[in-house]
Amino acid sequence: MDLEPVLHAARALVLADLSACGVDGPDTVSLVEDAVAHRRWWAEQWPEGADYLAGLVAQDVQDALLERYGRWPLCPLCRDEGDPHALTVEPELGPDPHWVCEKNTVALAPVGRLGEALRP
Repeated sequence: MDLEPVLHAARALVLADLSACGVDGPDTVSLVEDAVAHRRWWAEQWPEGADYLAGLVAQDVQDALLERYGRWPLCPLCRDEGDPHALTVEPELGPDPHWVCEKNTVALAPVGRLGEALRP
C-alpha cells in the first residue's frame, strides 16, 4: 500500500481544522509535520491501520498543542458555560474520526471539517 496519499490526506484534514480555529501558524504546522513523520513509521509497521491515520494525527497534534499552548480545539457548544474544554477525537483508534464534545456526547464534525461546526 502506498501510504503517502493517506498521510497527505491526514495532514490536510488536520491543517484544515487548525486553520478553521485560527491556529495554523508556522509552529503549529511544524507540529503537524512531526506527527505525520511519526505516524509514517507507525503505518509502515502496521499497514492495516492506514484508515486510522487522520484521527491519530489529529490526536498527536492535539496532545502537542496541549503541552505547548493549551487545549485545542475548544468545544463551541460549551464555551459560554464557563467550563471550556477541548473536543476529543472518536473513535480513538478507528476509521471516520469525528470531533466530539464528551460532556454532551455530541459529534460536531468529522476531522477535517471542524470549520463547518464553528460557523454560526
